[in-house]
Amino acid sequence: MSRIRSRDTKPELFIRSLLHRNNFRFRVSYPISGTPDMFFTKKRIAVFIHGCFWHRHNNCKFSYVPKSNVEFWRKKFRKNILRDKEVITQLKNENIRILILWECTVKKMIRNKIFREEILDKVKNFLCASDNDYLEM
Repeated sequence: MSRIRSRDTKPELFIRSLLHRNNFRFRVSYPISGTPDMFFTKKRIAVFIHGCFWHRHNNCKFSYVPKSNVEFWRKKFRKNILRDKEVITQLKNENIRILILWECTVKKMIRNKIFREEILDKVKNFLCASDNDYLEM
């Protein structure tokens, strides 16, 4: 587990590259609550690329519990979920909009070009025109 990176993961680099190619400019690991993976300073939008395993994506095959030391992992996952909820609440209180992209969605985007374009359109809509303050895909 020590080799698992918290920054510059493959899904994160893919999304950053995709947004940059579509003329979106952002800050990486901006120092606000939760340290989002990307932050659009002018639009005040925080983007998180959540790993399904660590952040417990519901009904996802990557969100399994290891078979050894089960109680440790359950406790750790509970803390992660609570921390994520606190970060979302803090950011909403600061009038920062939040976009969460799950690892499984990004992996599917990498494999499937049509799906990639669908998700990219939704992301563009959220970044440019949406009145929603929260989107999770």
